[in-house]
Amino acid sequence: MMNESVATLLLVDDEPNILSSLRRVLRNEPYQLLTASGGEEAIALLESHSVDLILSDARMPGMDGATLLSQVQKQWPSCLRILLTGYADITTTVRAINEGQIYRYISKPWDDDELRTILRQALAYQHSERERVRLEQLTQEQNTRLQELNNTLEQRVRSRTAELQQTADMLDLAYAELKRSYVTATEVFANLVNLRLSKARQTNTQVIALVKAYAEHVELDELAVNDLSMAAALYNIGKLTWDDRLLNCPSDQLYKEDKVRFCQYPVVGESLLMALEPVQDAARIIRHHQERWSGSGFPDRLKGEAIPFGSRLLKLAVDFIELQRGMILDRRLSRDEALLLIEKYSGRFYDPDLCTRFIELCTTLAPDLALADASILALDTRKLEPGMTLARSLHAQNGMLLLNEGKQLTKILIDKLIAFEASEGGRYTIFVRKPDQSEQPQGDAR
Repeated sequence: MMNESVATLLLVDDEPNILSSLRRVLRNEPYQLLTASGGEEAIALLESHSVDLILSDARMPGMDGATLLSQVQKQWPSCLRILLTGYADITTTVRAINEGQIYRYISKPWDDDELRTILRQALAYQHSERERVRLEQLTQEQNTRLQELNNTLEQRVRSRTAELQQTADMLDLAYAELKRSYVTATEVFANLVNLRLSKARQTNTQVIALVKAYAEHVELDELAVNDLSMAAALYNIGKLTWDDRLLNCPSDQLYKEDKVRFCQYPVVGESLLMALEPVQDAARIIRHHQERWSGSGFPDRLKGEAIPFGSRLLKLAVDFIELQRGMILDRRLSRDEALLLIEKYSGRFYDPDLCTRFIELCTTLAPDLALADASILALDTRKLEPGMTLARSLHAQNGMLLLNEGKQLTKILIDKLIAFEASEGGRYTIFVRKPDQSEQPQGDAR
């Protein structure tokens, strides 16, 4: 679902009846359609219009489809390219792939539903790539501005008001934490995913907290924790193309086409992320997080330990949270009801050993998902003390990351948090670990 603007598609074929058929298939889709009867006409349209995707026939007089798409790749590389061929011409197809770097090729005669699905997937992929590029550019711009600020910080601080000074410092800290952790960057991106979802359906934060709590409890290695955290942050990215009706319907109430589409969201999520090398392991976890221990899940009906460990854990966390949000059944379950239902399906939906450990862990969790052990406190900013470390990442009211989990607090940092809280006009609850008494600075007993 393209939120910012209507996608513009250019259809190229020398046969008018083919162009008419394509326009008929796409007439109810949210696209602006342009048509051209040949390569030269298509190039002219590309020079005068902003085109998101070009669908070109392979065999055309004059400039053929492979040549056209190769030229489009050179001049308009951000325009997605799809080849439409009615001939078993492997040479043309290979040339289109190699020179035109096409996204897909479709054979004539096409299936209407398949054609519409391919176009939606292609535009969803393009949208995610443009968003990634935008975020990278934004990060680079912030880096440049912050570096300039750091070079002249002393002079700027004297000339700025106290409010601007606090804001600049918090941005500096936020960027430093973002740069240190790709996992954190993924969680920030998950906030963008939440913009498509209603507040009641924004489960990523709770799922992340659950898998991190389990990982800490069983002492998983850092690489596994990073992959799990990224998968938890982005597990529902495959739902972004759904309409509001489907998003708000409990999964057990879906049937027919809606059920089929629901079963595809882990695959769609994986496909959107596979182009990003650092998240490929997380993408695999996302693909299989709806598999069931008995082999009755989806999309691949994996069974038992053939299901990746991360996927088994993510399913437990997702189901536990979504049962309480009314996203699976037609009513919201209480925390205890959700745990009882999960226990009931242990050995059918869930890894029985993992399920037992998960339930044991959840019984020690507070409702806010922070571990209820003696080393974790939930405090307001004025009760913080130097030496404490964050047990959970801290976000501003607008979703901006302020401090990452594991950050050790200092007096200066606490003062800045208090000032930032005052400038926001809100109150923050900070989850921290008590400092090690053996590391307390001597003479600072106040």
